[in-house]
Amino acid sequence: MVRKIGIIGAGTMGSGIAQKIAQEGIGVVLVDMEDRFVQKGMENIKNTLAEAVERRIFAPEQTQEILGRIKGTTDLEDVKDADLVIEVIFEDLAVKKDLFKKLDEICDEKTILASNTSSFSITELASAVERKDRFLGLHFFYHPAKNRLLEVIPGKNTSEETIALGSTFSRLIGKTGINVTDAPGFAVNRFFVPWLNEATRLLDEGINIPTIDDTAKKVFEIGMGPFELMNATGVPIAYHSTVSLGNELGEFYGPSDCLKQQFEKGKPWNLDGEVDASKVEIIEERLLGAVFMVACKLVEEGVASIEDTDRGAKIGLRWRAGPFEMMNSYGIERKFDIVEKFVGIYPDMNVPDILKEQHERKEMWHIRYVDLEIQDNIARILFNRPEVMNAINEDVMRQLDERFTAADDDPNVKAIVLEGAGKAFIAGAEIQYFINKIDTNRIQDIVDSTKYWHSIVGKFQNSEKLVIALLDGLALGGGVEIALAADTIIASERGSIGFPETGIGIYPGLGGTQRTTRYIGKELAKYLILTGRTLNAKQAFDIGLVDYLVTAEELDAKIQKLATATNVITKSTKPEEEPDEKLRAIQTLFSDVNIEKLLTKSEDLDEFGQKLAKTISYKAPIAIKIANKLIDEGGPLDLRDGLKMELDHLTEIFSTKDAYEGLKSVVERRRPIFKGE
Repeated sequence: MVRKIGIIGAGTMGSGIAQKIAQEGIGVVLVDMEDRFVQKGMENIKNTLAEAVERRIFAPEQTQEILGRIKGTTDLEDVKDADLVIEVIFEDLAVKKDLFKKLDEICDEKTILASNTSSFSITELASAVERKDRFLGLHFFYHPAKNRLLEVIPGKNTSEETIALGSTFSRLIGKTGINVTDAPGFAVNRFFVPWLNEATRLLDEGINIPTIDDTAKKVFEIGMGPFELMNATGVPIAYHSTVSLGNELGEFYGPSDCLKQQFEKGKPWNLDGEVDASKVEIIEERLLGAVFMVACKLVEEGVASIEDTDRGAKIGLRWRAGPFEMMNSYGIERKFDIVEKFVGIYPDMNVPDILKEQHERKEMWHIRYVDLEIQDNIARILFNRPEVMNAINEDVMRQLDERFTAADDDPNVKAIVLEGAGKAFIAGAEIQYFINKIDTNRIQDIVDSTKYWHSIVGKFQNSEKLVIALLDGLALGGGVEIALAADTIIASERGSIGFPETGIGIYPGLGGTQRTTRYIGKELAKYLILTGRTLNAKQAFDIGLVDYLVTAEELDAKIQKLATATNVITKSTKPEEEPDEKLRAIQTLFSDVNIEKLLTKSEDLDEFGQKLAKTISYKAPIAIKIANKLIDEGGPLDLRDGLKMELDHLTEIFSTKDAYEGLKSVVERRRPIFKGE
């Protein structure tokens, strides 16, 4: 259990980490040498929270609760009984080791010690303490209260229990943790710093900054180019990072001449000038060459997996795609040519062996989006695309099919758990997939894919093993439909569910209109599907879609208990409960007698009914009509026949102008305008 965290260092990073932890409901002690530093850190937190209130992320009373969980102090003794203490002081190896020696003497035996260092070896830092097995790296990214990436880095002697706690801690504070070995630059800085450095080498060669920044923004689809980024975070950080990597890994990683000169000037880069279109291809190939080569090397060395390297880029750096996804998009030949040409510039570099082998096999990189782990007779299937809220597409569903079949065929497996990485279970299907199919007149592809997806989730109900959906975050659309096909649903207080489809021109097509109707009745199913209302975990539990409600810390224990239980509550065995007054009012409004009044915004409706009717009026009329029909006519049928009826209307709905308008509105981040066409 993680109930108290100590943060040593109240600077920008330390205060940001403390804020994030407190936001997730965990108590924090923020420590610095002098009270003025502590107070400045607390002021940073207050300012960031005030911005969040302005943006309506938090209510004022929530910020007071968050601040109430943070204790500022100058006394290290105040972290004595902490479950975890994270060092976030300046990058000086001797000072850090001295601090850890003190903490080792002060803290309880149970306390895990961790460093946020971006430069030093975790194993080297751990040499200062006796509890080497309870020491690890937790590398946060700027701004830690907002950036969701966390590198979890064990040292040479870090125990499996400590590594597991690092991963649990990451989940509890809403971070996406990636597993990284103790190597220079870890994973993200290993390729990001050379990317920055290569930009400065291009400047050394006479290409101006506006051209480099403009090209980088377009190629990597980012908001700021390398020089803009260095100005924002500080030229000294970039310089010291290259010096550190250069000392560890060789001349290529060391600072360019102009980066060293700019650091010595103590000034930001001058971003003025015109873009020279004739230099674009040179810049593109050089920046890509640096990233592709280094990413391949770090994976080859076992520093991180292909998937975690890509997540580091997409989540930590906010790139549109990770290095390996980008290599796939450039194709087998082009990616190899870019790297081969790039290493020709640097005598101490070569084409990584894994890239050579991939090129010889003429294969694209295989990127896993769905993971399977089997332990203690429990198979855990993880949707692992947190950078896109685990949105499903053809690749994801094909991998789900493979992982579920492997787990179902294993005679030692008693229970199969479906869960999502990061802050979502599954936030629906990938919208761009549908748009692309409509654009190319291939709606039948959508129908065929959905039929295949139906066959996959159908396997959940056909399995003799207990299938558990674990909702520790957002589940929307297809995510809810996948969860509803499981035998039972466990949710934490962070779970939520909703069917947004009618608001984007379509209807739930992966069983949503049918399973929801059978589990909670057609009136409540219509309420959820026609209004698009999102329910929190408690509301979903009360309405009957969630079977077990526990805290985030109790999820694993609950899974273990259910895997060996003989009386698990499932959708087929859950007893019916008398709905409360509000649910009865909803059932009445969505009954056969009143549904037409809601759909036509009748003046006969009471105030609550008028609000619901107004909500429905913003949805796509054709989608509302079809969804209403599917619930009415499919509900009394055998489930198989009801699902077939749902599939039979897919061509009709995806052929409407409203469907295209609604789907486009999502990617364009605007409100759709439906015309009933």
